[in-house]
Amino acid sequence: MHTEYHRWFSPALGHEMELKVYGHYGQPVMVFPAQNGRWYDWEGHAGMVPALAPMIEAGRVKFICVDSIDWQSWCNQSIPPAQRARRHNDYEAYIMQEVVPFVQRHTGLPTLWVTGCSMGAYHAANFFFKHPEVFDGLIALSGLYQVGGFVGDEGGMDAYFNSPLWYLPNLTDEAKLSAYRRNKIVFAVGQGRWEEECLRDTRAMQEVLQQKGVYATFDYWGHDVDHDWPWWQKMLPYELERLGV
Repeated sequence: MHTEYHRWFSPALGHEMELKVYGHYGQPVMVFPAQNGRWYDWEGHAGMVPALAPMIEAGRVKFICVDSIDWQSWCNQSIPPAQRARRHNDYEAYIMQEVVPFVQRHTGLPTLWVTGCSMGAYHAANFFFKHPEVFDGLIALSGLYQVGGFVGDEGGMDAYFNSPLWYLPNLTDEAKLSAYRRNKIVFAVGQGRWEEECLRDTRAMQEVLQQKGVYATFDYWGHDVDHDWPWWQKMLPYELERLGV
């Protein structure tokens, strides 16, 4: 399997950041790690790279696994909620001003997909809905799609505009809505252990998108499907196949 490791100093964040590319060709997909996760998790304990190896090695898909800074932003209990939200905005600048241009140069393509599990699904969905001109495909697995659990109602407008379930109901920008309608959207979630809150948010997302006239696939897996990596190892290849990758 072809892999590439990259590291550079991020002006947006003020420290070095890392990422790893898996694959030599295929649909580019940016991968956000789970809560407080790192760029190497999918290859390590998560077991996602081995689960997806046949697709990667066949040149059907290329994954770009990025780092997170959740411990500096949403999960940082040592700073006020509004400051956590502002730090996430720095992370958004890193992704959009540094990583996206890197991927575009690397692939020669103007757009890419996003995916992630658990909090990675939150990041994937948030970036997709905020920047549909760049991200034209989303596969979100078992996520929460608002940051109320981290900041309550104290994060201000920066938290609001980083919570898809908060800003989408009020969105009237027809350019963005039209882009959503053109793009590929999949939400998948289990109905087993530890999926209750994710199941609630996924159903709420389905209702919001239906109200906006945005077609998306909502895939509710069985009552034996838990919020855990062994199930996501099955979910993601299945959803990629459904999208024709």
